[in-house]
Amino acid sequence: MEKCSFRQVAGFYQYNSRRMPGIFHQKDYKMFPPSVDWGNINWNTRKPQMDFPVQSVICSLEDVQSIKPGKVRISGYAVSGGGRGIERVDVSIDGGKTWMEATRFQKTGIPYIADGISNDKWAWVLFELTVDIPQSTEIIAKAVDSAANVQPEKVQDIWNLRGILNTSWHRVHVRIGHSNM
Repeated sequence: MEKCSFRQVAGFYQYNSRRMPGIFHQKDYKMFPPSVDWGNINWNTRKPQMDFPVQSVICSLEDVQSIKPGKVRISGYAVSGGGRGIERVDVSIDGGKTWMEATRFQKTGIPYIADGISNDKWAWVLFELTVDIPQSTEIIAKAVDSAANVQPEKVQDIWNLRGILNTSWHRVHVRIGHSNM
């Protein structure tokens, strides 16, 4: 690793402690409370959002998809900002009444450990779980990061004017019917 002088480190710190001058940081990455609407928005009252909360997404199933009853593989990804690892991903197949922990990995065949030295903290963590789905239901995924941050249950709890950082539980409705799955 290359050595840095004090002057280089001090310059880097000074640069990173200022507000970002780019157009995207001036408007696109700002979150406002529910009381703000397009008629009273003041872009200068908020700092840009430079971190993002824990989130997970189910990728193997689409919302309102028809599936055959039986074993179904649920898979997707989870990620958290600030270099925080993913401690666990919980999956529910009964609308959130009960939960099962999914298997996490970044590289096929290598278990993922949230604070493991060989895992990438700034990258997606893949998850999967195979479950028996006997009837139409709502499947939910929620992630928890290494700082114990958990996804909020409903979008209403985090709604804001621009809709950014909507990281509420990911929900997929499946119905039993004719399918190629």
